[in-house]
Amino acid sequence: MDLLNRSFSHIYIEKEAKQYIESQKILKRFPNSKVIEIDSYKEIFSKNNQNFTLQKTTPKLILAVKKENYIYEGAKVCESFGNENFYYSSSVLNCVYDCEYCYLQGVYSSGNVVIFVNLEDMFQEIERILKERSMYICISYDTDLMALEEITGFVKRWYDFVKKHGNLKIELRTKSSSIKVFSDLEPNPNFIVAWTISPKEFAKQFEKRAVPFEKRVESAKILIEAGWTVRICFDPMIKVEDFYNVYGEMIDETFKEIDGTKILDVSIGTFRISKEYMKRMKKNRVNSLILNYPFHCQEGVYTYSEAENQEMLDFVKEKILNYVDLEKIFI
Repeated sequence: MDLLNRSFSHIYIEKEAKQYIESQKILKRFPNSKVIEIDSYKEIFSKNNQNFTLQKTTPKLILAVKKENYIYEGAKVCESFGNENFYYSSSVLNCVYDCEYCYLQGVYSSGNVVIFVNLEDMFQEIERILKERSMYICISYDTDLMALEEITGFVKRWYDFVKKHGNLKIELRTKSSSIKVFSDLEPNPNFIVAWTISPKEFAKQFEKRAVPFEKRVESAKILIEAGWTVRICFDPMIKVEDFYNVYGEMIDETFKEIDGTKILDVSIGTFRISKEYMKRMKKNRVNSLILNYPFHCQEGVYTYSEAENQEMLDFVKEKILNYVDLEKIFI
């Protein structure tokens, strides 16, 4: 007998969130879920002594109203791709996937998913800033919005928002293959869809519930051929056994399907995580092969040694140069 409840069997909703149309739409998608009213999402999401790993097996949904910090300045460890005024936003906290190396398990004590239903307030804050300067916003760092599109509809709403503002550019990063939302939309060069690509066997073993390598590549190919602006991300790269053969084969297979001349660019990077996050991550996954690697700590960030990083990056860059021009590769 399975003692674990199915995903989203319980939905917690802030009293203030009940009035929002987004909340009602989401609740209608889960007619059999038990709905529990709360005062603040932090009552459930931010409690101490939660079992992140266990919660990820059957996460609960929390609907909330975001009161502050609608956008954040882009982190130094993240690539801005040459864009000025780099930001990221969090309309959803946590991801439906369960990647062993994901930094979110170091950020949050809970494996549950929070959806902020007042996306319009975020848009208003962005519009205020857009009056003064252009913006480049990554909208899917703390979750995978594409994987949640059938629940939230946020990807479509961001698309409509970008369409109104010529000085706004966004990146939607994903490991999903759910591209149905794009079928009736006109490609917009300011709406970048970025796929994180991982080696086949690695994805199967360490990226639980994320779609396989083949489906990610296939979905990226479909959007590229339809005229969308697509970025390919080999980031973070993990030093697995037989790294050079594994990642070399992944790159060859990726560009066997995808025309490297038609993509926006390629992002490559090795695994890196803050010292604080790593401590929590190891606590959640005591037996993780990835997290127990003998990393080096440089300025508060755990990563491979300088020599290891350089060798990995040089190898992957040289492989990619067989398919993509140098100016399109970001490290």
